[in-house]
Amino acid sequence: MTTAAFFVLAHPFLTSAFGAGTAIAVASGLVGYVVVLRGQVFAGDALSHVAFTGALAALAFGVDLRLGLYGGCVAFALLLAVLGRRSEADDTVVGSVFAWVLGLGALFLSLFTTSSSGTGGSGGTTGVSVLFGSILGLSGSQARTDVVVSAAVAVVLVAVARPLVFATLDPAVARSRGVPVRALSTAFLVLLGVTAGVATQAVGALLLLGLLAAPAGAAHRLTARPFRALWLSAGIAVGSMWAGLTVAYLVPSVPPSFGILGVATAVYLSTFAWTSRRRRHGATGAGGGAAPDRAGPSVSPLVTP
Repeated sequence: MTTAAFFVLAHPFLTSAFGAGTAIAVASGLVGYVVVLRGQVFAGDALSHVAFTGALAALAFGVDLRLGLYGGCVAFALLLAVLGRRSEADDTVVGSVFAWVLGLGALFLSLFTTSSSGTGGSGGTTGVSVLFGSILGLSGSQARTDVVVSAAVAVVLVAVARPLVFATLDPAVARSRGVPVRALSTAFLVLLGVTAGVATQAVGALLLLGLLAAPAGAAHRLTARPFRALWLSAGIAVGSMWAGLTVAYLVPSVPPSFGILGVATAVYLSTFAWTSRRRRHGATGAGGGAAPDRAGPSVSPLVTP
């Protein structure tokens, strides 16, 4: 443990990567679990492409890359909330807007590559880093910004977790008890958009969905208790981030994003195999079986997290 701490502190770029990566992983794990619980994985996939389109728009118009990342993802999330039924973006809405966003991406890519700002090597490198992540290249100021944004997402999500999960599991009952279901759904989509923007800098737009879905999917299979699974998802995401960054440091030929997502995917596959085996052998017990495809319809998990 001391040796690991030494090599992290010995290199400023690793300190920035581990600091920002930890915060991003916590936010992604928490938000990702709710994405899985609500069945909005397709929306998360669409946001990964929106992140790339927004970044290209920022590059094409010569503004800060993060403005395009966050602005594009949040705007898309709000659009889904407006067009979707009860602020829950269905597949038809997501697919239609998804195609339109990809068309915009092609336009901005053309503008970027033909403009003076897109002709230099640095511009091309920036575009590639948006696709595949650049967490080891974060500056100290960028890392601090990512930590603040990720921490804000995590705090807000934890603050609304109980009514949000209630509204997800049984929206009709939640609405009858005065829970603002539509407002919570819209707020969650905004949190998802912000998370997509900050996580793109860690694992890239192409692999963003893996950081959202893999730890959450593993936690969803390990326990049916929503609040236990929420924190388990965050823990798996942080562990995957640390392990992936360590592998990338020790084996320079391994891209950090591949290491992070490789570990997260391996954890998910392991939990899938383990829970499937328990099912085949008829294992039962509190918290021991696999979680259902969606958390149970009753409100009891909300009373006893």
